[in-house]
Amino acid sequence: MKSAHLLEQLEAKLEELAQTIAPHANQRTAKARFDSQLFHCHGTRLADYLQEARQSMALLRQSVNGHRTERVAWMAERVVLQISALQRELATLKLRNSETRPEPEPENLYEKLAKHQDYERRLRAMVADRESQLAHQETLAQQRKLQQEIAALEGRLQRCLLALKKIERAIENRDRQ
Repeated sequence: MKSAHLLEQLEAKLEELAQTIAPHANQRTAKARFDSQLFHCHGTRLADYLQEARQSMALLRQSVNGHRTERVAWMAERVVLQISALQRELATLKLRNSETRPEPEPENLYEKLAKHQDYERRLRAMVADRESQLAHQETLAQQRKLQQEIAALEGRLQRCLLALKKIERAIENRDRQ
């Protein structure tokens, strides 16, 4: 059967990857390295992500055995993307480890605050601009495109506002000391 052969190939790739990852599996990184759409775990060890790829592989096998063709296609693509992401991470691991991290300069929180306030102002202007454009669009496709842009800009604006609050708290904490 064709799918059985493809499953064997994927499992072989995954096991080959596991052997390559083994020496680095438990090294922790400063933050999660992968997109949350691709991996649900937010670990900082490659072993965590390898485990999730193995779980995805098990779900793929279940989908094949259950003859759920739509799910099989989706799960197969997910497994391939997870394996590729882990391979890319391994390829760049030496580069990441050999990077010389310059000493961070003490940050000027007031400059950072001003910069983020400018980001906020520009994002609000962009949202207002897209909303005014949306009111004048006639086709549904153009309206959807603008709505997606507005949603993306609002997401950026929310992250900007969170960063502003964090900077303001850092300034308050520093001023208290």
